[in-house]
Amino acid sequence: MRDFNESTQARQDSHLIRRLLSYLRPYSWKFVGAFLMMILTTFSNMVLPLASGLSVDLMVREDVTFETKMIAVAIGAGILLLMMVLSVFVGFFQNMMLQEIGQTVTHDLRLQVFKHIENLSIGQINQLPVGKLVTRATNDPGNISDMFTNSIVNLIRSILMIVIIATILFVINWRMALITMVTVPFIVISSVLFRKYSRKAYRQVRNNVSEVNGFLSENLSGMKITQVFNQEEKKLNQFKEINDKLEKSYIKEIIVFSVYRPLIWMLAMVATLLSIYYGISSVFEGSLSIGMFISFYVYVGQFFDPIQNIADQFNSLQNGFASAEKIFDVLDTAPDIVDEEDAIELEDFKGQIEFKDVWFQYIPDEWVLKGISFKVEPDETVAFVGATGSGKTTILQLIVRNYDIQQGEILIDGINIKRIKRSSLRSFVGQMLQDVFLFSGTIRDNITLHDESISEEKVIEASNYVGLDHVLKKLPDGLDHMVRERGNNFSSGERQLISFARAVVYEPRLMILDEATANIDSETESIIQQSLTKMMNISTMLIVAHRLSTIQHSDKIIVMSKGEIKESGTHQQLLKQKGLYYNLYQLQYDKQEVESNA
Repeated sequence: MRDFNESTQARQDSHLIRRLLSYLRPYSWKFVGAFLMMILTTFSNMVLPLASGLSVDLMVREDVTFETKMIAVAIGAGILLLMMVLSVFVGFFQNMMLQEIGQTVTHDLRLQVFKHIENLSIGQINQLPVGKLVTRATNDPGNISDMFTNSIVNLIRSILMIVIIATILFVINWRMALITMVTVPFIVISSVLFRKYSRKAYRQVRNNVSEVNGFLSENLSGMKITQVFNQEEKKLNQFKEINDKLEKSYIKEIIVFSVYRPLIWMLAMVATLLSIYYGISSVFEGSLSIGMFISFYVYVGQFFDPIQNIADQFNSLQNGFASAEKIFDVLDTAPDIVDEEDAIELEDFKGQIEFKDVWFQYIPDEWVLKGISFKVEPDETVAFVGATGSGKTTILQLIVRNYDIQQGEILIDGINIKRIKRSSLRSFVGQMLQDVFLFSGTIRDNITLHDESISEEKVIEASNYVGLDHVLKKLPDGLDHMVRERGNNFSSGERQLISFARAVVYEPRLMILDEATANIDSETESIIQQSLTKMMNISTMLIVAHRLSTIQHSDKIIVMSKGEIKESGTHQQLLKQKGLYYNLYQLQYDKQEVESNA
């Protein structure tokens, strides 16, 4: 899977713009309306210098009476005041429409990114730091929103102003206009170079921001381990290193911008001085009126303002483009595991599971499972035992299609699981894992996962079934008791009971337990074991456990080693074989007790 943060693929701006504009299509009429308002306000702002120049020329004319001059000035002032008021109101509605569009596009982008991340496989998600994904779904869409609401519109406004002002300058005096334009080629060359280097600087900044977010997300979650092992100084040095990288990339970005803007200002001053010199000469020669000279001077100043503003818009555009690249890297990453076009919905789930010569690898040429074959009958309880890394947990993950196998077949009720929709398959499966994850919210929310179709009675029934009621009785709010982040206000056993209730409330036909009782106290383990005993008669159950005492009553025990099935049978049968299972049992219990059981 490609690294979202280090991707160096340089997308063409035109491609990015076309793709980004597709998000504007549903709101195109609003954007066009805001664009037309922007044109209206731009034209109204361009009238004032010309009107001022005409007014000056009118005031110095000797063939016009004083009364006529005052009337003309009053009418002109009234018209200008009206246009200014209109410009303020139009500008308000224009800004409101653009902000609404920007926030809506941001909302849509965040939804699309989150939905896409949800569809990625567990293997793909495990390869990515959470902080980077958070950046993709939060900061980056915000940068794109700013590009839509400010950068693009202001860039268009600046270009429109340049075209209008250049046209007016040529109308007033084309010779002076040509002199003013002498520096424009240098400005264009500078802008092209700025665009090149600023894009590179912005891309590096976005990469380093993602790296900082990823480091913070991981290390804040693991702060307990950092403190327990006195690693604060080491982690601080690591953070300082990546924070220094971010600082240096920001400084490079600032340097690029700091060189460009003063350069444009200097070229603008050169053009202004040339136009002033030639304009004064033209006034003395009588080829240009004083009023038009004043208008020309004001327009020259306004001509270079939008050119300098373009630098700011380029700045924001590069930020938006860099964020767009990162977002599209995520969206263009196809999920490893997808439903087939003709995938079916399971109407019933009896619980028969069969592995036929299954081979699987996480990393090419490093096989985790090698030719695994076994069959589990409906309502049967099957346990998997073996050393760490033997492939036990992998088997459970393959059943719910967290990963896809490379060779062989996995059948559910005689149907290849690749022909079953993942959502349909998983709706019949309940899972209890060693590492329980609880969301912030109430206990009820963590049990139902906000599924409103689950009734209060059903939640209470599931809680009583798994023994969670013993915990709820001690809490003043019962099911409404708040769960803090990751459930850190509950013990391991209490978190596991909540997880068990979550699994049971969905009435699974297949129950998967992966070291579910490994890190809990004896009392909680006893409660869970009693509940599991009751469940053995109503659903198929697959168990991975290191404590062999928890799986002695299973219908079948499969012993694994190095990705292969070495032994299979009941507890008593395996002890009598005196093979690998017998040796594992000996390690946990007194040798005399083992021999008597055998």
